[in-house]
Amino acid sequence: MGADAIHSAEDARRLARRRLPWMVFDYIDGAAGEEHGEALNRAALRDLRLKPRVLCNVAKRDLSLNVFGHAARVPFGITPMGMCNLSTPGADLMLARLAARDRVPLGVSTVASTPLEQMIEVAEGHAWFQLYFSGDGSGTMALVERARAAGYQTLVVTLDVPEVGRRPRELRHGFKMPFKIGPRQFVDFALHPRWSLGTLLHGKPEMANFRQGGFDRTASRAAADWSYLDRLRAAWPGKLVIKGVLDVEDSVRLCAAGVDAIQVSSHGGRQLDGAPEPILMLAEMRAALGPEFPLFFDSGLRSGEDIVKAHAMGANFAFLGRPLLFAMAAGGERGLHRLWEVMTEEVSLTLAQLGRKSMSGLQECVRRAA
Repeated sequence: MGADAIHSAEDARRLARRRLPWMVFDYIDGAAGEEHGEALNRAALRDLRLKPRVLCNVAKRDLSLNVFGHAARVPFGITPMGMCNLSTPGADLMLARLAARDRVPLGVSTVASTPLEQMIEVAEGHAWFQLYFSGDGSGTMALVERARAAGYQTLVVTLDVPEVGRRPRELRHGFKMPFKIGPRQFVDFALHPRWSLGTLLHGKPEMANFRQGGFDRTASRAAADWSYLDRLRAAWPGKLVIKGVLDVEDSVRLCAAGVDAIQVSSHGGRQLDGAPEPILMLAEMRAALGPEFPLFFDSGLRSGEDIVKAHAMGANFAFLGRPLLFAMAAGGERGLHRLWEVMTEEVSLTLAQLGRKSMSGLQECVRRAA
C-alpha cells in the first residue's frame, strides 16, 4: 500500500483519509459553507469535452512550457499551501526538491511550515513567495523585503481572503494553529498513531515564518485596497502575480495596474461557496484580456486531463494543490513522486488522443457539453 497504490488523485485522497487525523484531513479537504462551490467547479471541469483526432503522428510529445523565462519540464506547478507539514513531516521540503528537479514554480506560503529562506534554497531558485495582507500592511511590506533579500523574483499576492471563510468541517474539529489539544483532539490523534508518532518525533508543525508570533491566520485582511496594490507594485521589482481573481472587471483593472500575471482561483472553494466556477471564469478573462496576458489557474484540478482542459480554456500554466498533500500523507516523498508522474503521464496521453505534440494551440480542442 502507500505510494504503490496511487493511480489517481482520488487514490491519494482515499489513502490520506485513512492515515490522517480527522481534524487534519478535514482542514485540508474542507471548503466553505456547504461545499457546493468546489463541487460545481469540479462538475464544470468534467463537463468540458475534449476533441480527439486520429492519424496524427504524435510519437514524440513535449510537455515543457516557458513560465517567466524558465523552461518548466511539465505544464503544471505547485500552488501555495499553508502548513504543508501537517500532511507528513518534511512535506514542504519534499515539494521544494520536486520543484528543483522539474524546474517548476513552487508557491511558498506566508504560513509555510518551513522558513521561506530555506524553501527557495532547496528549490534551487524555483520558488515564488505567496503574500497575504495583514493588519495595517506594515508587517506585509516587511515580508516583501525579506522575500527579496532571500532571492525571490516572483511575488504571488493572494487577495481572495478579506476575511477567512467559514469551513464547517474544520470548525467542527476545533482546528486551530497552534494546536489546541482537548479531549476530542486527543482521541483523534490516538486513533491515528502513525501520523501522531511521526509528528511528535519531528516536532509539531508551525508557521515557520512567524516563530516569534506576529501572525494570526484568522485575522481580518479586509483593509487591503487598490492603494495597497500600488504600494506593492512600487516596492516589488520582480514579477507580481495576483491570485484569487474571479471577476472579469477586476482582471482588466489589474492588467491596467501593471501586474505581470493573474492566477484564476477560488482558493479551492474555501472562501465563498457561491462563487462562480473558476474554470469558466478563466475563459471569460482570456477573452477580455486577449491572447498575450499571462493567466495561471488552480482550483479543482485532479487529473492530467483537467490540466489539459485548463490550458485549453486559456491558462498559460496550471497549479496543483490538495492532491499533492494527500499523496504525501499517503506515501511520503515516494507518494508525491508517484502522483506527479501519474499526472505527467495523463497529460502526455491526453495530448496523444488530441493529436497534439505540445501544449500550444489547445483552445480549439475543447468545448462545453451541450
